[in-house]
Amino acid sequence: MKKIIALVLVMMMVFALCGVASADWAPNGPVSIVVAYKAGSGTDNTARILAKYAEKYVGQTLVIENVEGGSGSIGWSQLADADPDGQTIGFINLPNFSSSIVNEMGTYTVESFAPICNHVTETSIVIVRADDDRFPDLDALVAFGKENEGTKQELLASTNGPQASNHIGAQAFANSAGFMYTDIPQGGTADQLLSLRGAEADFSVVKLADIAGQEAEYRILGVFASERLPELPDVPTLGELGYYEGWLGSSRCLVAPAGVSEDVIAFYEAAFKAAMEDPEYIEAAEQAGMATDFKDAAATGALIEQQQAFAEGLAEGFWYDY
Repeated sequence: MKKIIALVLVMMMVFALCGVASADWAPNGPVSIVVAYKAGSGTDNTARILAKYAEKYVGQTLVIENVEGGSGSIGWSQLADADPDGQTIGFINLPNFSSSIVNEMGTYTVESFAPICNHVTETSIVIVRADDDRFPDLDALVAFGKENEGTKQELLASTNGPQASNHIGAQAFANSAGFMYTDIPQGGTADQLLSLRGAEADFSVVKLADIAGQEAEYRILGVFASERLPELPDVPTLGELGYYEGWLGSSRCLVAPAGVSEDVIAFYEAAFKAAMEDPEYIEAAEQAGMATDFKDAAATGALIEQQQAFAEGLAEGFWYDY
């Protein structure tokens, strides 16, 4: 039976490779994948895992190009300005990307990019340092925030940039729980976590995959989901504690500069779909705690539009008037 299963998997990979190889377009040299955050960030880590297993379907070397700064806007500006020849593609992070447009952090818009596919969708979580005995649970964090509002002990939250995804999460949590906090914005999630570990902040909102391999350093107090996560059965949702109800998180989507041909989009859509269905990729993604969530180009385009509307809806009445 094992031999039969192995043969089936091999045949599936062969058919996938043939499907990609028969496309009307293919890259003619190494392909740059722009990641708008530093090496070692959550986006960088997941991008590198995907690139490793996608190379055999793309047929070229995939080079991760980290262009950090401006909460992602510097990298996305560079990606928007790249030649639409299919040799440069990249990741956008939702809703960070959407917020950067609302806040006019770059000259790009939704129309500056052509969607290829969605890679991962991740749920947000509230964390504190594992050795911080002040906050054994989420209610203790909320109580501390209310008791110390407007004082020198006011809660400090490290975030991944002004109005970026993790700042949105911290704000949604604080709004629903009725406490104030002071934001300590960083250039990305890696620096945000470094700030928390260094005791510069009291809590953070990140995504589960962001702390993969570092779980022992943090205490997860709550998840932004309608139901408890299977991998965190003992961690309550914010909703069941009477705070933010429903899901909140982020998606990481592959896009190309606007103006690329439909053949380019079709090629990469098929190649990355095949990679995400590759048994070796699936095993690596599971080990890394990645929530793979392939969506085709059309569905990814709809997701980007939906998240843009979400970010624009946050512009009024959501953020504290500091």
